[in-house]
Amino acid sequence: MLDNFITVGTQVLELFILITVGFICGKTKMLNDKTAKSITDIVLYIVCPCVIIENFIRPFETEMLGKLLITGAAALAIHIISIVVAMLVFHHKQPEKGRVYRFAVIFSNCGYMSLPMQQAILGSDGVFFGAVYIVVFNIVMWTFGVWLSSGDKKSLSAKKILLNPCIIGMIIGFIIFLTSLPVPEIIEKPVSFLASLNTPLPMMIVGYYLSQSKITDAFKDGKGFVCVLFRLIIIPLLAFGGMMACGIRGTVLITCVIAASAPVAAATTMFAAKFDNDAKLSVNLVTLSTLLSVITMPLIVGFANTVGG
Repeated sequence: MLDNFITVGTQVLELFILITVGFICGKTKMLNDKTAKSITDIVLYIVCPCVIIENFIRPFETEMLGKLLITGAAALAIHIISIVVAMLVFHHKQPEKGRVYRFAVIFSNCGYMSLPMQQAILGSDGVFFGAVYIVVFNIVMWTFGVWLSSGDKKSLSAKKILLNPCIIGMIIGFIIFLTSLPVPEIIEKPVSFLASLNTPLPMMIVGYYLSQSKITDAFKDGKGFVCVLFRLIIIPLLAFGGMMACGIRGTVLITCVIAASAPVAAATTMFAAKFDNDAKLSVNLVTLSTLLSVITMPLIVGFANTVGG
């Protein structure tokens, strides 16, 4: 339990250093709304697919394929449960705020906040299954998440879904894994370099929007606290209970619980900015949930590891 606490605490500190850089860039006018939106597009359309591809570059194993499919099914079920809960519980008279609350409940920061903890507790297998969770996260985010943020049903067209960058990245990565296709270093290195931007750029964007808002508002928003409560405690406990009931144990269980217990996704701010929703509210939710996750994640993951690990 103590090791979990230290691991998460370290990641939170590193994350807030990056947020501080973005905050300073915002206050000194090095970043503005136009550049922030451009960086958001780079992350969503280029960096995210590279993250997926990078994590699928590994030799094929039949046993791992079976567990991979179970992880994918569990991740999809967790997102479906989160969607149902968010749509039933969170309503707001201002659509641009309601969409942000719902997005924040559904989508966790399952990349930056989860992968280091999966590595520390479960080793390389935890990172591999964590990558599968990220694939499902991106599929749901680029389908339901786009529809939720835009309010436009046309965004769910089959063409847009199939051609979205993260789906393409998943297809490429899955082919590489299934065929054990050797990836030349001249290709693998640039993909790795781009994937490494998945942490600093989103956090800097969060910092920029934080510089444009009042952080004290995050602690005055009662609905925000309820939203964070669902994201950090209720959703991961529902995920844990559901997987236990289905007989899922060990590495797959702990991987999914770690991902489900992560704070509000940084993509909440990027999507809010892209689709003209309440970006300042999204920053408050990301910041508040990240602060509280230093306590909630170790407790929930430690409990899950003890009971079903």
